[in-house]
Amino acid sequence: MGVLTVVVLRSFFGGADKGSSAKRASGGVIRVVLRSADVDSLDPALSYTVASAILVATTCASLEEVAGAPRISRDNRKFTFALRSGFRFSDGVAVRAGAFARAINRTLAPGIESPWAPYMRDIVGAEDVQAGKTPSASGVISQGNTLVVRLKRPVPDFPARMTSFCAVPPTLPADPEGVNAFPAAGRYYVAEYRPGERILIRRNRFYGGDQPHHVDGFDVDLQAASHEEVLDRIERGEADWGWALAPVYFDPARRLVAKYGVNKSQFFLKPGFGFRGFVFNSSRPLFRDNPSLRQAVNFAIDRSALRRAGGGPVESRVTDQYLPAGMPGFTNARIYPLDGPDFGRARALARGHTRSGKALLYTVDSPPALAFAQSVKQNLAKIGLDVEIKGFPLPAYFGRLGATGPYDIGFQPWVPDYQDPYAILNVLFDGRFIGGTNWGRFDSAEYNGLLRNAALLQGEARYRAYGELDVRLAREAAPMVAIDFLNEPTLFSKRVGCVVLTPYLDLAAVCLK
Repeated sequence: MGVLTVVVLRSFFGGADKGSSAKRASGGVIRVVLRSADVDSLDPALSYTVASAILVATTCASLEEVAGAPRISRDNRKFTFALRSGFRFSDGVAVRAGAFARAINRTLAPGIESPWAPYMRDIVGAEDVQAGKTPSASGVISQGNTLVVRLKRPVPDFPARMTSFCAVPPTLPADPEGVNAFPAAGRYYVAEYRPGERILIRRNRFYGGDQPHHVDGFDVDLQAASHEEVLDRIERGEADWGWALAPVYFDPARRLVAKYGVNKSQFFLKPGFGFRGFVFNSSRPLFRDNPSLRQAVNFAIDRSALRRAGGGPVESRVTDQYLPAGMPGFTNARIYPLDGPDFGRARALARGHTRSGKALLYTVDSPPALAFAQSVKQNLAKIGLDVEIKGFPLPAYFGRLGATGPYDIGFQPWVPDYQDPYAILNVLFDGRFIGGTNWGRFDSAEYNGLLRNAALLQGEARYRAYGELDVRLAREAAPMVAIDFLNEPTLFSKRVGCVVLTPYLDLAAVCLK
C-alpha cells in the first residue's frame, strides 16, 4: 500500500498521451541519475519505490495494455481477459496468458512478501499459494490468449488493482531477492543491472504495442550521493533526468520556477495524488469515541501555514477531504477552513472533550516534518491540548506508526496504489486494515459497513457513494486531519522533449530534441 515518500501511483503503466510526441525523431540514449537507495528492485513483484516504479514502467507490458477491459460475470467474481496478439518479449517469445498468470502467482509466492499481494488475496486459492501448498492459485486459469481470474467475493475494482501487473516469462522464478534482469514485453527491457552502480535499459525491438517510445535506451547512474546532487547534475547538463523528493525541487535557493518557468521547457509541475495529513489514534483514550475533539482539531489546524512551511502554493493544494480532486467521485464540500484556523469553533467543540489534555505526536525527524509538527503543537495549545513531539528517522517511522505504539496523533503521508476511492478510503479507514494501512485503528461498525457496501458498487453508483462517504467521514467521524495534496515536480535537461506526465512521468515516452 502507498506511502508518500516511498511509493507511487502505478496507474501510469497503461496511460500515455500518444499524440503528444508521435512525430519526433527517434534514437539516442537518455542519461538518468539516481541514488541507489531509491531503487528497491526492478522486479515487478517487489518494485515499490518511486524511482523503481518509473524504471519498471519502461519495461512493463501491463495487463491493461495487452488485454484491455475484461469481461465480468454478473456476480463480479469472474474476470475474463482476452489478450491481443502481437506482443512479444525482448527475446522474441510471444506473450500468452500464462505470462500474467505467472505474474499473479509470483506476487503470492511464499517468502516474496510482495507489496501487491494484499490486492490478490481475494483470488480463489491465493492462500494456498502463500502457504506453499501449490505454485499456482486455482482461481487463475490461463489458456492461449485467455486469462480467467475467479474471486472468492465480488470485487468490482479488481481490474483497477490489476493495472500494475506486467507480463513476465512463464518460467520466471519467484526469488525473495528479486529477479532484476529478464526478457520484458514492454517498450524496453533491462539489459544489465549492477546494484549500487548502474542499470542499462534498452529498446525491445519486438514490442507490439502502440505506446510512445523514441530513444534507444536509458543509462542509469546509481551513484548520486544525494537528491541535491541529482538535480545539480541535471541543471549542469550532465544527466537528463533523475528522481528526487519534492522539497528539494522547491528549495528557494534553487529558483527552478524563476529559471525555467512551469510546464514550459525543463521544469514541470502537475497536480498529484500524494496526500499529507495527521491521523488520530482512535484506539488511545484521548481520541477513542471522541469525534468532537477530532473535529475540533480539524478546525484548529492552520492548513495554509503548514503549506507555507513547505513550499507554498507551488508545492501543494490544501484540502480538508481525503479524496483528491482528480479521483472519481470527489465532491468539493469545504468542511473545514482552508485559509486559517477557526479557533472559536474549535474551542466550542473541544470544551469538555480534551480528557487528559495531553497528546503525543509522532512524525518523521526531517526539518519539514518537524516544522509541520511544531505548527500543529502551537495550534492545539489554543484549544487546551499540550502536544509532545517525537521524531523518528524515515526508515523506521512507518513501522512505529503501524505498531501499537502510544502515539495520539501521527503524521501520515499517502499515495493510492491505483485510481479508485477504495485505495484511499477503505485501506485507510476500514477496520479490517488495522495492523496494516489503517494506522489510526479507526474501527466503526457503521463506517465499516458503508465502506464495504460502496466497494461492491460499480460505475456512477460506486463513485457517488464514495463521494458522499468522503464528505461524511471528514465532517462527522473525522478520523484524520487532511492537510494537502502534493504537486508532482519533474526536472529535465535541455536535451529532453516529448514529456508525458499523467501526473507521474512516463519515462519511456521521452525523446531527445
